[in-house]
Amino acid sequence: MSGFGSVRALERGLQVLQAVNQRNGLKAAEIAVDTSIPRPTVYRLLETLEGLGFVSRDHSSEKWRPTLQAKSLSSGFRDKDWVTQSAVPEMVRLGREILWPLDLVTFNDHQMEIRESTHNISPYSIDHGMVGLKLPVLDTSGGRTYLAFSPDKERERTLAGLEAQLGLKRPIVLQDGPLDYILAQARDLGVGYRKEGFRSATKSMSAPILSGDRVVACLTIIWTASALSFDNAIELYRSRLLKTTQRISRALAEHTCQ
Repeated sequence: MSGFGSVRALERGLQVLQAVNQRNGLKAAEIAVDTSIPRPTVYRLLETLEGLGFVSRDHSSEKWRPTLQAKSLSSGFRDKDWVTQSAVPEMVRLGREILWPLDLVTFNDHQMEIRESTHNISPYSIDHGMVGLKLPVLDTSGGRTYLAFSPDKERERTLAGLEAQLGLKRPIVLQDGPLDYILAQARDLGVGYRKEGFRSATKSMSAPILSGDRVVACLTIIWTASALSFDNAIELYRSRLLKTTQRISRALAEHTCQ
């Protein structure tokens, strides 16, 4: 809890709403047992939630149920938000295992945005304050991963937008090779990569986090170019990175099915 402490009534109100939502209908006495909140307090909280439109009482059964208004609480919660929360424990685990920093990036308005990062806990990181940083799509391993593993139509739309925005013409050739070749290699390896160009002091590889056939995020390992060759990094870390992103993708699929 923060230094300001918790708001007791709000905390208890959310407990009551959660209990009603999870069981899809409970009597006040049952809610009191489930939450360990005194029954008179449960009644007051239910009446408050009813006044706000989040619960309603079935007078025939005396059970309280969530309303459609309660569903509005999750309307702003997107897959990407859930991925961010789900990915953090996996990122920390892998980061402590390999020591190099990791970034979780998502595609937003023809850029890649760092949503989470382990730079602050990596002993090898030379960067800090990375969360929120915007990165180029074509010159980063996360951006290349997004392109390589997106459905064909989505990839074409993205490339068309980047061409218009950056004034590019195909075939696109980057510092470490033709884009078409880089994307084909990424699909063969299962990971996108960056060897040259953007931030030449480092190299990186990135794996997709998928929801169905959509790339909802990419998880990137960054290492110092002088400390480790690309081939050695692939040998050491590719499998571990893919297993990590596959676990996150499976968790996302389970969440979506609930």
